[in-house]
Amino acid sequence: MNLDEEVLARAERIIREGYICDRCLGRQFSTVIEAKNNKQRGKIIKDALRERGVEVREDGTCWICLDFFEELDKWIKKVGEEFREIEFSTFLVGSRLPPEILESEELLWEKYGAEWSESIKLEVNREIGREIASLLKKKVDFSRPDVVAIVDVEKGEVELQIRSLYLGGRYRKLIRGIPQTHWPCGKCKGRGCEECEWSGKQYKESVEELIGEPLLKLTEGKKAILHGAGREDIDARMLGSGRPFVIEIKEPRRRFLDLKKLEEEINKFAEGKIEVEGLTQVSLDFVQLIKEMRHDKTYRVRVSFESEVSHEKLREALEKLSGVVVKQRTPKRVTHRRADKIRERKVYKVSLLSFDTREATLEIKCESGLYVKELISGDDGRTVPNLSSLLSIPAKVLELDVIDAGGLKWQNIMECRKR
Repeated sequence: MNLDEEVLARAERIIREGYICDRCLGRQFSTVIEAKNNKQRGKIIKDALRERGVEVREDGTCWICLDFFEELDKWIKKVGEEFREIEFSTFLVGSRLPPEILESEELLWEKYGAEWSESIKLEVNREIGREIASLLKKKVDFSRPDVVAIVDVEKGEVELQIRSLYLGGRYRKLIRGIPQTHWPCGKCKGRGCEECEWSGKQYKESVEELIGEPLLKLTEGKKAILHGAGREDIDARMLGSGRPFVIEIKEPRRRFLDLKKLEEEINKFAEGKIEVEGLTQVSLDFVQLIKEMRHDKTYRVRVSFESEVSHEKLREALEKLSGVVVKQRTPKRVTHRRADKIRERKVYKVSLLSFDTREATLEIKCESGLYVKELISGDDGRTVPNLSSLLSIPAKVLELDVIDAGGLKWQNIMECRKR
């Protein structure tokens, strides 16, 4: 191959610095010499220099990579061994090289220029990645790989960075008294104390844990995090078609799951407390998607009255609530975790399902985000209008069930996103 005079002149100056391996020499000319790889480029350059009578050292320790590439097969084997312990479809390789290697490369570039070269890290990552792809029949993914292997040369180890696994579906909460997510003990802040029986939790279980624990066992993951399309109160049931959710499993070592069997495992573990259905694998995008979902809700509410109320008076009050826009200042019970502001939400219809002079069961169809308990009680005037003020009789919610949380099926959501 006939090489450009400028290329040969620069290469000759570089080899005079000391012994340099074929890969490190070839890498300095990766954009101007066509070859299979940098090792072949380096050989081509050295052969051309020898033909000109230039003395080229045959051996020694490469002053750039410190003979790192002599151990490349060892690192390929290490990465392969780590990868065989987990399940994945796509991967990427990264590296942490010793400072002296990076400093030597920087020194070379400062002295001779870097416009034709690529970095040693890029070559290391590519060469290991290429061999792993061939060895394990897996695909390299530069954007969102299932796993990244970091070759840490100084520590002599391979670090795996495993991307979270996301599963979407719907859950029904069939009993009261269970929060949606894990609540740390208010006294010890999760450290464990006598009050929480050393569990570190305010509540013994949550929807998040009832779904997450079987998943962690099957995936060998580190942590499960539930992301819900809204949340119901702890004392409310979530019925009907259920609430859309995404559960995130951090660092799963197993990600090829039989989702139908997984549903059965979760429902068996939950023992009638919750049920899940429609599990499907989704991407990180769906976490934000379900948090932004706003759909009308339907509630069934059992209400008690402080004194007797007539059937006629109750019906009149319910008619006045139907079709109105309610102004709600953030309820006192949630001001510790929500901004104190006034929100407007529409009540579409309030229907009377059953009635006694001191108690009634209502069905309320409303806009997402309406605080239903405060629609009944008034929350000391923070919700206007409200049932208590319309009746002139204090009323409160005894039981609350979400019977329709709205939302679309996952396949419909995906179709909408494509459009």
